[in-house]
Amino acid sequence: MDDRDANNGISRRTVLQSASGSAALCAAGVTAQQAEPAMPAAPAEPSATVRSVALRINGRGYTLKLEPRVTLLDAIREQAGLYGTKKGCDRGQCGACTVLVNGRRINACLTLAVMHEGADITTIEGLGTPQALHPMQQAFVENDAFQCGYCTPGQICSAVAMLGEHRNGHPSAASTDLRAPMAALSDEEIRERMSGNLCRCGAYTNIVAAVRSVAAPSRS
Repeated sequence: MDDRDANNGISRRTVLQSASGSAALCAAGVTAQQAEPAMPAAPAEPSATVRSVALRINGRGYTLKLEPRVTLLDAIREQAGLYGTKKGCDRGQCGACTVLVNGRRINACLTLAVMHEGADITTIEGLGTPQALHPMQQAFVENDAFQCGYCTPGQICSAVAMLGEHRNGHPSAASTDLRAPMAALSDEEIRERMSGNLCRCGAYTNIVAAVRSVAAPSRS
């Protein structure tokens, strides 16, 4: 009996042979592609251009090889080797990385190192020495104003700059009268002005006491 399809007259044997031939051609093509040598991957493009950045930290000049995207915090710690400045949240929320730039306190994790060429940068190492502590460092010791100590460098740098802001007449959210001369710092003012520095150990009472002791006329 003829195995041709009654509708179109095509033999089933012909269809099967055509399908087998197509499969063989596809397999041969895959084998040929696998046999071809792989093309070498293109070299990765550098993400940024390294350049020399001249920083002045604690009165000493540093010439560092940095990418433009390197933060001041990473430059201080990883390139200059000054580990007193701590990396906490790395998002500008905890204040552990606070340093002074031209006397003003900033979060070193939120600014780029290349932005501060020629500036006078001060870290906790530049405020005092073990033999001659800065008055704020001494006050933190005397008032036991730390526990684990991780936030302490940022707390101290922030407190030093904060007292300068107060002396220069900068108000805070706790200031009651912006037209009146700056009064002596109250505990409320100290807490408000130091609110950007977090202490996960909760040593706030002693931190306020330390700052108050330095702000008093006898210690200024």
